[in-house]
Amino acid sequence: MRHEHGHEGHHGHGGGVGWGMAASATLHCLTGCAIGEVLGMVIGTALGWGTVATIVLAVALAFVFGYALTMRGVLKAGVGFRQALKVALAADTVSIIVMEVVDNGVMLVVPGAMDAGLATGLFWGALAFAFAVAFVITVPVNKWLIARGRGHAVVHAYHH
Repeated sequence: MRHEHGHEGHHGHGGGVGWGMAASATLHCLTGCAIGEVLGMVIGTALGWGTVATIVLAVALAFVFGYALTMRGVLKAGVGFRQALKVALAADTVSIIVMEVVDNGVMLVVPGAMDAGLATGLFWGALAFAFAVAFVITVPVNKWLIARGRGHAVVHAYHH
């Protein structure tokens, strides 16, 4: 069956989407999420905020940095800000939501992780574990989205 949406050339698999592309898109998403989450945790902890307020800030910043990383590449391709924002929203929203739900869920179920504080191995170990679990769960989601011309597939039109 031939794909009519014109993305087969970008995948290098004649219409199939490789795990490598999905992993790359997920790693890109994870980078923005990690920057935002860590910054949010540091700010929330430094200000003495509670768990919920800290998580809300961390998640908000994860979205900001996730979108910003995608927009940076699209803006470099000469696209205007509004269009770059639309591309980033289309490319990253589902991926970031899945990643945030999973990694924050892991942080909440690891005993003592959220109360451990930034100076402890428990906090950073739990966060690294949470990101690893989120990555593993988000890769197949991104693979599914890209195969349908959604998710990170919308960014590839701007990467020439």
